[in-house]
Amino acid sequence: MIPGFARARLLLPLADPQRDRRIEDGYVLWRGGTILEVGPYDEPTGQRLLAEHGTLDVLGGPSAARAPADLVRHDGVLLPGFVKAHGHDHESPIIGMVKDVPLTAWLDGAVNVFTQFLEEHEQRLREQLGDSPHRVTYLKAKVDDVYYGITSALTHHCNFSKYRVDELVSAAEEAGTRIVVAVGSQDRMYFERLLDRPPQLALDRLDQAWEKHAERERVSIIPGPDQLFSNGPELLRSLKAWARERQTLFHCHSSEELGTTELFKKEFGKTPVQYAAELGILDEETILAHQVQTTPEDLAILRDTGTRVVHNPLANTILGSGMPPLLEMLAAGIPVAISTDGSGSADNQNILAAARLASQYQKALHKDATVLPAQQVLEMITVEAARMLRIDAGSLAPGLAADLVLIDLTRPNLVPTRADNVVENLIWASDGSEARFVVAGGRVLKDDHRIVCVDAAAVGEKVQRLSEELVAYKRAVGSLKGTGAHR
Repeated sequence: MIPGFARARLLLPLADPQRDRRIEDGYVLWRGGTILEVGPYDEPTGQRLLAEHGTLDVLGGPSAARAPADLVRHDGVLLPGFVKAHGHDHESPIIGMVKDVPLTAWLDGAVNVFTQFLEEHEQRLREQLGDSPHRVTYLKAKVDDVYYGITSALTHHCNFSKYRVDELVSAAEEAGTRIVVAVGSQDRMYFERLLDRPPQLALDRLDQAWEKHAERERVSIIPGPDQLFSNGPELLRSLKAWARERQTLFHCHSSEELGTTELFKKEFGKTPVQYAAELGILDEETILAHQVQTTPEDLAILRDTGTRVVHNPLANTILGSGMPPLLEMLAAGIPVAISTDGSGSADNQNILAAARLASQYQKALHKDATVLPAQQVLEMITVEAARMLRIDAGSLAPGLAADLVLIDLTRPNLVPTRADNVVENLIWASDGSEARFVVAGGRVLKDDHRIVCVDAAAVGEKVQRLSEELVAYKRAVGSLKGTGAHR
């Protein structure tokens, strides 16, 4: 197998022990899905690599390079592929739908309606599209990820989509991205048709997904109860026991929206975090998405149990949910990653924009420009997110996955970029469209700004048709109420 090779004017390995290292004229060499070498480039290095390997397959250059002159240097910056620690792959067709409402009204008016639409019209839509409408939706989500340079993602697969794990795995494998599937469940305080009654239905669904997909190289299956408010004690304990038995992660939404969090405290006499702690489901393998409404007591519990948190600033601001006490979490030593959430709530998968907003908000809130610098939030969408998901990605180093992105530095908004300001420009000046090349598992997914892993135009045309049909369906159905405080 001919090794892959990428070279750029700047290189950010984001690797320990010196995560802030900035290399001028750097390269990455990989074979198959694994990185072999990372470092500064010079002509003797190129001669050595060619002598050792014979030929190299150069990113954006010749597929059989035999001389140092063939080892093309791009005017860009190489860095690890971005890692999305929380999102939903069923939301692309509902971008812009049911806006300016709180979370639970949006879930009932957009997500529940859309996923029910796919379920009820699955056969007709399959014949019309030539593919499962669910799989088409998930392929579009993968296109969105690759466009922004995301090579690994945890997908919280809930609502009616929780029945469609096979299509999700198929879409991720076709696209070439790594996926952690958090298989959803709900057995209370949710839209009635989605409830897992008896709760064993959720465990059976999880078992089936595990048996089919757990051995796949870039697929992980974990429990993903939708919300702490929508899963009762028996189900949550059973799902956590399942995760402990198989040594997997456990992922759940928590304390996202004020109204439902207050309803939870009124009905159960405790916060969602206190509830989870009493059930014994919080530990270093538990990831809570959002955790916006956080009390001082919650912070202490999260710290003492080692629980991880994924911050989703785009969705939290758009839906008016608020923002978590991020600086307090970090000061307490609580591991935090930054992510995008789904496209329907965040309106895009621009993970650099999510990192920027996380920093901007905290700087303004605390009136302190020194907090959450660019280097830190960049690590929270690469190194820290990968560590949270327990995957061999997020940094460029020998032995890790060949997951990388090359950002185009010729775009006007990124000129001038130098070694001393490249990280700052990525966070503060990029618009998200600059991912020129994307490689995942050693496979080129985006080549010179063109997505090549799937037919993006064909997928987009099908999603457009789905979206247009959904408008008429929603007009007839309205909202499917039953979620949290929106009951």
